[in-house]
Amino acid sequence: MSYLLGRRERRAALFANPPIPPNSQAGGPGGSYADVNLARTEASLQKVAVWSCVNLVATMAEVLPLQYFPRPRDPQPLPSWMADLAGDGHGLPDWDYQYVYSSMLRGNTVGLIGGMDRSRGTPTQIVLQHPDLVHVRPDEDGNPQWTINGKRVDTDKVWHRRVHPAPGMFMGLSPIALQATTISTGIAALQFGYQWFREGGHPSGILSADKELDQKSANTAKQRFMAAVHGRREPAVLGAGWKYQSIQIAPNESQFLETNNFTAAECCRIFGPGFAEIFGYETGGSLTYSNIEQRSLDLLTYAVDPWLVRLERSLNSLLPVGEVKFNRKALVRTDLLTRFKAHTLALQNQWETVNEVRDEEDQAPVEWGNAPTQAPPSPSKVQISPMGGD
Repeated sequence: MSYLLGRRERRAALFANPPIPPNSQAGGPGGSYADVNLARTEASLQKVAVWSCVNLVATMAEVLPLQYFPRPRDPQPLPSWMADLAGDGHGLPDWDYQYVYSSMLRGNTVGLIGGMDRSRGTPTQIVLQHPDLVHVRPDEDGNPQWTINGKRVDTDKVWHRRVHPAPGMFMGLSPIALQATTISTGIAALQFGYQWFREGGHPSGILSADKELDQKSANTAKQRFMAAVHGRREPAVLGAGWKYQSIQIAPNESQFLETNNFTAAECCRIFGPGFAEIFGYETGGSLTYSNIEQRSLDLLTYAVDPWLVRLERSLNSLLPVGEVKFNRKALVRTDLLTRFKAHTLALQNQWETVNEVRDEEDQAPVEWGNAPTQAPPSPSKVQISPMGGD
């Protein structure tokens, strides 16, 4: 059963080289800034927009409270086997992050089944595999043949969920492979700006003379000038016939800012609507007190929620009864006054109890707070006692 967890030496061999190639590979001898190799999908994470989108959704899946409802409106603790679905001691949040990470970057999440509940025929342990270790092809009957970590694995041992399915294909489409040109353009622009400043992609100035110089004289003049000014803050003194002119480059030109911003917004759109606006790539704006609640709603509605629903469906397929749901209310933050007004309406209309409201506000329960609050009498029925007199 060593193939279930994978041998350490095989994993070491897989990641022996850094997944993100050094920037110096681009633009070096025999290459160009357009030579961005995305054969290793992790190389796409050099583009900050790609990393931000994937990390945002995966982190939301990791940190949002997950509730188990064996019966409607009856939250209970997660089953013990689901609380650590991989069986590695890292818990379900760590598993959720890996699930979203694989799905968003590659369109597929593949795991090896390490335990089964024979009574219901569903897995109780799933060890997710790095997608680069997974290969599948049809056999003579058109059924999938799986190879994981270099070994053939029976189909009933493989747990597979896909995103972006295409007819006639076992694996879902990879967003990184489909949009490699856009991502590569953004990375190439970053590499160009990096090497521009790090390695001097342009001369900092021109030292000229009013007479012809051969190569030897030019090199001598350059060396003497560099020796005089290198590492010093002193002014340079030139003789007659010599002139020094500094070359100034606009920051937006040297760093390809417009190209970077454009490709960043395009990379965000790879993962769904709303990401570019949330990160400010579309508008260039920043979060303020007045729009932070709307940004939270946009984040949930357009960006994160579809991925959360996919994860909920995958987890629900493992349960014999009931379902799990992420508590999305934890994501939508409102200001104090708006939140308390909502609590007041919920209490008056008996949608919530006092203890439920207190729990949302991280307050301890009270003895009398489990029953619905009685609605206040209407103004027409209120009896006003006379203060005195006749």
